[in-house]
Amino acid sequence: MLFFHSVMSYGLIFLGISTKSKCVFKLQKRAIRIIMGARNNDSCTEFFKILKILPLYAEYIYSLLMFVVNKRNLFLDNAELYTIKTRNSYNLHSPFPHLTKYQKGVHYEGIRIFTHLPTCIKSIANETK
Repeated sequence: MLFFHSVMSYGLIFLGISTKSKCVFKLQKRAIRIIMGARNNDSCTEFFKILKILPLYAEYIYSLLMFVVNKRNLFLDNAELYTIKTRNSYNLHSPFPHLTKYQKGVHYEGIRIFTHLPTCIKSIANETK
């Protein structure tokens, strides 16, 4: 099971939410159903919990957040740019995207997802910087 997980997560942050990711998610669900001996129309939600596997989209979000935390030196905090302490101080500075390709990239998506985390988690991530 670990092999299946590592193969699927390899390069996932670069695949992103592309047109092919839906096909990969369907293949993931088909493999889960085969492992669990389920029918084609059975829901996989409980199977993911039983096998302790993240669905493709959750794995994508987790991989992006781990990228942001591990490469923290590539990102600027709002607190580093502005002197006034606000509730957005723990958020990462989001540069204005000029291209759609940049918006779908790892850097911008990582900032966007990190911004939606609760403040207590962002502050812990900032301490590890």
